[in-house]
Amino acid sequence: MQPIRANALLLLTSAVWGLAFVAQRVGMDYVGPFTFNALRFALGGAALWGVIRLRDAGRLPAVQSVAAGDASPGWVRWGLLLGAVLFGGASFQQAGLVYTTAGKAGFITGLYVVLVPLVGTWLGARHGRNVWLGALLALAGLYLLSVTGAWRMAWGDFLVFLSALFWTAHVLLVDTLTARFDSLWLAALQFGVVAVLSALAALLWETSSFQAVLGASWAILYGGLLSVGLGYTLQVVAQQYTAPAHAAIIFSLEAVFALLGGVLLLAETLTARSALGSALMLAGMLVSQRPS
Repeated sequence: MQPIRANALLLLTSAVWGLAFVAQRVGMDYVGPFTFNALRFALGGAALWGVIRLRDAGRLPAVQSVAAGDASPGWVRWGLLLGAVLFGGASFQQAGLVYTTAGKAGFITGLYVVLVPLVGTWLGARHGRNVWLGALLALAGLYLLSVTGAWRMAWGDFLVFLSALFWTAHVLLVDTLTARFDSLWLAALQFGVVAVLSALAALLWETSSFQAVLGASWAILYGGLLSVGLGYTLQVVAQQYTAPAHAAIIFSLEAVFALLGGVLLLAETLTARSALGSALMLAGMLVSQRPS
């Protein structure tokens, strides 16, 4: 796969994920966050399982090239870890959407674009001054967007920020693991892990009815087939063929799609303070990825 094609797939992923904030926000009007995640990841995993079966049977020759690396048994252990990290990110994000808007959640989630190079520095990588400038811009934007009086962050914004930490680990893990193992099998396993863990959490802490699930059906369908089945699969496939910095800057556009979706589809308001904070965060994400 050529880098240009891979970047185009990552851009499509950003659009799907950004608009998914609208579906996830609407879904919270009917079911709890763990119930929503259990259903959408189970649906996405089932869809991907069908694709894998067709590929392995040789009926999808164009998809054969996405299998990377070896078939070592170690992929199961790493796939379980990848799924656990994805569960943390999806759970905190979904819970945060109960208390905050889709636009704000999209921008706060986008902090992982700055956190990825910062964590890379801690692990031994070296970055130029633009990374640190981007981090400062993003933090200033986060304050304007999320902190309300007396240095207090709204609860929903804090939960979404915690999810950004898990997304940071997820991006770094995907970058490492897709060079060693079959990307589609990794994606399918992580979907299954998230679905099972979310279902267990839902049984412990939530109550849902068939009517509630039916009310959230379109949001679950979008979240399952597109956000999970298409979006996360495209991530693990395309990230093999592009540099992490390029992937991160493309993923930053997720926040733009989330904000547009919230304003256009949910009639969410955008104040001058929120607009300035969002602009600073987006600028920080972009600046942090530019070479010094």
